Amino acid sequence: MYNVGVRPADTSPEAWKIFLDLQRRMPPSEKLQRTFEYSAFVASLAEGGLRQRYPEASDREIFLRAARLRLGAELFRKAYGEELHDDRPARARA
Repeated sequence: MYNVGVRPADTSPEAWKIFLDLQRRMPPSEKLQRTFEYSAFVASLAEGGLRQRYPEASDREIFLRAARLRLGAELFRKAYGEELHDDRPARARA
């Protein structure tokens, strides 16, 4: 009934059972809301990593770099063209 195979290694079987029970009782609307919140959190982590890697980048450059990570190079080029030319920060290219 409780899939131990996907249980995080640092989580006890008892804690995992409680977590799964809470998930099962959660209304679909709350599950969807949490999904959006988790997605936004992961996006903010990715943006923070890009800001550390490219500290001189503008907000637009960070947006474009994040979009390229999410979309992949081919779809990014279809959507944004050559707006982001290479991996150097925008100010280094000027």
